[in-house]
Amino acid sequence: MRVLGVDPGLTRCGVGVVEGVAGRPLTMLGVGVVRTPADADLSHRLLAVEQGIEQWLDEHRPEFVAVERVFSQHNVRTVMGTAQASAVAMLCAARRGIPVALHTPSEVKAAVTGTGRADKAQVGAMVTRLLRLAAPPKPADAADALALAICHIWRAPAQNRLQQAVARQALHATKGRTA
Repeated sequence: MRVLGVDPGLTRCGVGVVEGVAGRPLTMLGVGVVRTPADADLSHRLLAVEQGIEQWLDEHRPEFVAVERVFSQHNVRTVMGTAQASAVAMLCAARRGIPVALHTPSEVKAAVTGTGRADKAQVGAMVTRLLRLAAPPKPADAADALALAICHIWRAPAQNRLQQAVARQALHATKGRTA
């Protein structure tokens, strides 16, 4: 499974590609940050994020895109920019027919470090260890993008099984009503 992780942001949008399957060593295929100038017009910044993500999709051809689910923050301006960058990433994937998964920050932290309350340094250290890197990816947005991809690789099989079980249950319930 090849996953592009996206840690959305307008100034720094972290991107990272990880390949592998749950239970086996994972491989980092690329990591970086799509940057936009803080003083640029919002529409131009969103366009730059789109162009950056499109380049990553072209270069790495992921099977899935994992995006950090935007959560409420105290700074409305920050959360709006994050949500807009997140929407751009989802749009780029949808345009290509690539499935998108949203993962909360605490879900990603728990998957990678074992605790949903891990700090940035702990996430970076575990990403470094799990991907057998010489040093933590910098900035933290890049490490967070890799953590998103790792989380998706590890959690997708279980989530798929749960979705299939729910679908089977619904099908059986429907058959029972029509019989």
